[in-house]
Amino acid sequence: MATTSQSFANHTRWHPPFHFFVLPVMLINFFWAVVLFVKTPGRNSGWWIVVSLALLLLTFFVRTNALKVQDRIIRLEERLRYQQLLAPVVVQQTSALTPQQMVALRFASDGELEQLVTAIAAGKISKPKEIKQAITSWRADTFRV
Repeated sequence: MATTSQSFANHTRWHPPFHFFVLPVMLINFFWAVVLFVKTPGRNSGWWIVVSLALLLLTFFVRTNALKVQDRIIRLEERLRYQQLLAPVVVQQTSALTPQQMVALRFASDGELEQLVTAIAAGKISKPKEIKQAITSWRADTFRV
């Protein structure tokens, strides 16, 4: 893994084999199937569009399903972290957090977690992007999908 520290500017996870090979190949394959169908309409070229679309959807489902599982695990980890670090009153406030807010809070250091949860509960910040931008001391999450 990289030795640079993580921040809002560099926290996005790009997986080169997926983002720069598999996904483009599947997109090109689908569009190529459409081009072939337009050039030579028929059952075979029509069926190739269906298969190409199925492969493209499969590619998206593989990625999105893995991200959903990751988010569920993050939410579980964060709930445990809240119980260990936060005062009981603040832990009660965390029950109102949305899943997206919990996922964004995973980057917050232990020292600023309570302050951020309180700010979210007070309505000062609410969107995941705002939460991530409010974090001053990032807790890196480099082991993810």
